[in-house]
Amino acid sequence: MSYKVKDISLAPQGKKKIEWVQRHMPVLEYIKKEFSKTKPFEGITIGSCLHLEPKTINLGLTLQAGGAEVAMTGCNPLSTHDDATAAGASMGLNMYGWREESNEEYYENIERVLDHDPDIIIDDGADMIFFIHKERRDLIGKILGACEETTTGIHRLKAMHDDKALEFPVMAVNDSYMKYLFDNRYGTGQSTFDSIMGSTNMLIAGKTVVVCGYGWCGRGVAMRAVGLGANVIVTEIDPIRALEARMDGYRVMKIRDAVKEADLILTVTGNIDIVSGDDFKYMKDGCLLANSGHFNVEINKEDLHKQAVSCQQIRADIEEFVMPDGRKLYLIADGRLVNLAGERGQGHPAEIMDMSFAMQALSAKYLTENKVEVGVHKTPDETDRYVAELKLNAMNIKIDELTSRQVNYMNNWEEGT
Repeated sequence: MSYKVKDISLAPQGKKKIEWVQRHMPVLEYIKKEFSKTKPFEGITIGSCLHLEPKTINLGLTLQAGGAEVAMTGCNPLSTHDDATAAGASMGLNMYGWREESNEEYYENIERVLDHDPDIIIDDGADMIFFIHKERRDLIGKILGACEETTTGIHRLKAMHDDKALEFPVMAVNDSYMKYLFDNRYGTGQSTFDSIMGSTNMLIAGKTVVVCGYGWCGRGVAMRAVGLGANVIVTEIDPIRALEARMDGYRVMKIRDAVKEADLILTVTGNIDIVSGDDFKYMKDGCLLANSGHFNVEINKEDLHKQAVSCQQIRADIEEFVMPDGRKLYLIADGRLVNLAGERGQGHPAEIMDMSFAMQALSAKYLTENKVEVGVHKTPDETDRYVAELKLNAMNIKIDELTSRQVNYMNNWEEGT
């Protein structure tokens, strides 16, 4: 076991946080116990590039219980919890990463994980997978496959596959029901506002919140904003999603029009330059800007800097930009993934990541048991159902089953009313 973390003496503090999330991740704990018996990863090395926080360390410990050698690094320089990485290292995980590492250090830590010669990759945003294809091609023949956590990562990987650049199979964990229906919607919705309210100590009720993008993450953010008393405007490029947002009760308009009314702008698209250029000229004095997409490219910070006459850090993770006409705009968490990069960001609730990381662990197991063709593949539906059943059992919820007569009725096309 090796590690490079900020301060290994933080391990006891980190262990307490890990023990806390374990109490609220019953599905992953069940899988961990099963893995400890069956050892599906015996002789396997798993390398990961994920947000390094207590819940993620628990995933690493689950894989370790299955017999894997586990090497982990962070997928965002601002999302790492230094006490969690210290705890992970003290518990036998190969751990590389610290909060506020430089871009150069970020890729050095990816390289350190890859020096363990992993058989399976678990990625969040596809940076590690992309790095292997560009810089560590010596590993491609050894890798059984990878699992990808995010919408952004899946978009990148499908583009790679379309260009015939992807050279090993990837399980699109993000496309599984137990991931996007819960993690993307309920997890992103709650954790985004947890972080923003913790960073700003401001009221959401009564404010106009602009949500850019109405995918599953955008749906969750809009839903939570309304629950907090906000007036929500949605911006979209997809006519079906735009219509859905309107039918859900939100106003829908172009970004240029929406920013004029915004008290808080939240980007949740996975794309570049969502708020950029002249958009900043139309914003109200005091407008807050934050991003809940994976990469810090949705709010064009370079354009904002060019237009501002001054910039200063006024809170731990809030920058104030003074515009030529005296208006002040506020960027939270450097435009990075606010629910994790914000000073108070803790990521999704443990109960949500319980399901997401169960899907990751079982998808990795699937790669060891099946020869999967090169490409981007959805995790099998039976895995989704299995995790859902485990979660319901943990919540002590019972559901009905079809009778044999009902099954026959549904399968017999000759049956009428």
